[in-house]
Amino acid sequence: MLGLKWKDVDWLGKTVSINRGVGKAIVDNVKSRHSARKMACADELLEILKAWKQTTQFADAEDWIFARPVKLGRMPLGYTLVWNTLTATCKRLGIAHVSSHCFRHTSRSWLDALGSPIGVQQRMMRHSSITTTVNYGDTVPSDLRLAHEKVVQRALQHGNGTEGSTTH
Repeated sequence: MLGLKWKDVDWLGKTVSINRGVGKAIVDNVKSRHSARKMACADELLEILKAWKQTTQFADAEDWIFARPVKLGRMPLGYTLVWNTLTATCKRLGIAHVSSHCFRHTSRSWLDALGSPIGVQQRMMRHSSITTTVNYGDTVPSDLRLAHEKVVQRALQHGNGTEGSTTH
């Protein structure tokens, strides 16, 4: 996200091209060819980006979407600033520390809860291996309860003879 420039947003195609990453104030290539992909961008997010583009003083195609003002927009915000902001916010709210990487795990959990096929999840997460995708996230508790209730209902229906019996 920190490596995005305005030229990476295709407003009509509703996509964002991931072309570079930022770490420790160094702009570099993304980790793999799987990371360097276009991503679909929801209309609501495009509207937020449009509002930001109209607000920021760094809105040219070559400017960073999240430009660092103290560097006159020549560098993107650094991960350290993001990490410090998250840490301070968590402390103020009285919750355990949340790293920016937690958002990737949450995103995967939500994709799973919404019933997105694992292949779609892998592409959206930009993982080269589906194994990595499977190891991300956690099951949403309400989904566990719903699955459990469905299994119990099916088991009770079998016990009442309301469905055909199956032996395994």
